[in-house]
Amino acid sequence: QGKFTLLRDSRTDGSFLVHHFLSFYLRAGCKVCFVALLQSFSHYNIVAQKLGVSLAAAKERGQLVFLEGLKSCLDLLFGEEEQPGQPSPLQFLSGSTSDLRALFDFVRVSLTPADGDSWKGPVLLVDDLSVLLSLGAAPVAVLDFIHYCRVSVCCQLKGNVVVLVHSNEDSEDEENELVVNSLCHHSDLILWAEGLATGFCKDVHGQIKIIKRLSLRQAAEQDLVQIYQYKIQDRNVTFFARGLSAAVL
Repeated sequence: QGKFTLLRDSRTDGSFLVHHFLSFYLRAGCKVCFVALLQSFSHYNIVAQKLGVSLAAAKERGQLVFLEGLKSCLDLLFGEEEQPGQPSPLQFLSGSTSDLRALFDFVRVSLTPADGDSWKGPVLLVDDLSVLLSLGAAPVAVLDFIHYCRVSVCCQLKGNVVVLVHSNEDSEDEENELVVNSLCHHSDLILWAEGLATGFCKDVHGQIKIIKRLSLRQAAEQDLVQIYQYKIQDRNVTFFARGLSAAVL
């Protein structure tokens, strides 16, 4: 509890980590606020069903609060006007404000325990944060949003925050790299999925670097780094030490 986990991917798609954490926390009985900026609800629901979880059922019983970013963007830009008292969480797109306060308010209200709630703990899941930059949010606004979410969810509510960001060290997108590097310094745990330097392989889809930020708690400690390779299958992911894939053995 109270941990900030950063999911980072480079030269590969790290969305399998998002699906894992979403199904994991729902099965654990946690209250989940899912800010989905990359795909539609039906996409996440289909993948979750393969993992044995129904997002539709979780929404109905109030365990899952789902923000469908794609639909919200279209409604805000091309749809009808908002209802009074119900501003869009992505209202920064309209140009009326440059900060992400409305998005933070949505998260805070969604995860604040109500009377009679029996969920084990609140969880904020974001897929993926880089989209906010593409939509025009300033890096400072994005970092402020994450900072306030960490204070509210991790510190006050004793919950967890899990965020996915795309990263490319060779990219000229300085704003995105600034956000990624800043988040790395504040994370309790970093799961960094990378594509293979040697290119595509049908038996090894990439490698994952697990960085436990011990230095965040004790200045004299060294971060613990573990590296595995993985293969994504239809319903699960297989992990193995480097050089020990089925193709090699």
